[in-house]
Amino acid sequence: MKYIYLDNQSNTKLDERVFDAMKPFFIEHYGNPQSIYSFGSFSKDALEIARRQAADLINADSEEVIFTSCGTESNNLAIKGLVATLKTKGRHIIVSSIEHFSVLNPVKRLEKEGFKVSFIPVDSKGNVSEAELKRALRKDTILVSIQYANPEVGTIQDVKKLVSAVKQSGSASDFIAFHTDAVGACGTVPVDVKDLGVDALTFSASSMYGPKGAAALYLKKGVRISSQIEGGVQENSRRSGTENLPAIVGFGKACEIVKGEITKNAKTVQKLRDKLIDELPKKIEYIYLNGTRENRLPGNVNFSIEFVEGEALFLLLDAKGIMAASGSACANKNLKLSHVLNAMDVDVAVGQGSILFTLSKFNTEEEIDYVVEEFPNIVKRLRDMSPLYSYFLRTGSRKSAGPGADFDDHCDIEK
Repeated sequence: MKYIYLDNQSNTKLDERVFDAMKPFFIEHYGNPQSIYSFGSFSKDALEIARRQAADLINADSEEVIFTSCGTESNNLAIKGLVATLKTKGRHIIVSSIEHFSVLNPVKRLEKEGFKVSFIPVDSKGNVSEAELKRALRKDTILVSIQYANPEVGTIQDVKKLVSAVKQSGSASDFIAFHTDAVGACGTVPVDVKDLGVDALTFSASSMYGPKGAAALYLKKGVRISSQIEGGVQENSRRSGTENLPAIVGFGKACEIVKGEITKNAKTVQKLRDKLIDELPKKIEYIYLNGTRENRLPGNVNFSIEFVEGEALFLLLDAKGIMAASGSACANKNLKLSHVLNAMDVDVAVGQGSILFTLSKFNTEEEIDYVVEEFPNIVKRLRDMSPLYSYFLRTGSRKSAGPGADFDDHCDIEK
């Protein structure tokens, strides 16, 4: 059986050039970067080279990059760390309703501690409205966190415009920190922190053909943050703990590679994405693209298919060697709609039949042709077993669905 990996939003295949860069730091160059002898100094130099490579990808300065273990840790550091330094100026936080749970959960915890949180809505395509953001701003707002691009539905936000709306607003009397979770975007589309004007930005190695176990938080020079992991001097005492040097070296190399290949990769992946978006609706009725076609991540395809369940689609695809993700995977245990599709006002009965294909530079046109051939057969098989579809064919009527999922109803997904 052939295996086709189309779940690149959760993790990408390691680039062999990245692995080659990492190898020496497992066995040969294992010195602690914080040691003062020459063996450690070599490791320290490698750490700082990786920091420059990561900074170059997003047009930052090296000292503005804090290495972490994953995107989830970077988001937690940004949310909790920025709030801890700004809480004397106010206690109001703004996030979008479609953020990753590593943003939503920390702000909900802060809400229980007495902070006020505004969850601003999105439209049917997943876009955050500048007007809604401005309406949410208050005199005591201290932090705004809005995702650069949503990995579930692929929608890319106009972060530069949103930052400008916050920074130029007369609603607040003091500094408001703006953080963006760019894990889904960095390495896939160009990201320039100086152009965006953000104060903090999360990005991760595993989403750009690098290793798991390495990520970073960009923190604009002059912006203060409170450490959330204490006990050492690493990362200028902003993130303590012995550095995962092989993974960090791999992260730096991955950043260097994707910076040089980002345009070529995006063009290749987008061609495959568009083939799925164009061809599947020709073979499947009652199929709906989630998110916008125009302003979308190059490798993201999210469909809702009526009269089927996303989990069943996922399992039958897996049986055919196609590895994808259910669009509502985070709520499957409770058979509820994902919080992203719920926020976009997708009907529950339709949204539960969601499937997410995310492509990479390693995918081929032959693989996409195979998906286009096999996927309609899977949908037909499931519909043939569906009493709801049979009822629809007989009556032309759809049964009504109940309300969607709440943010609290989810499983934890690690970035």
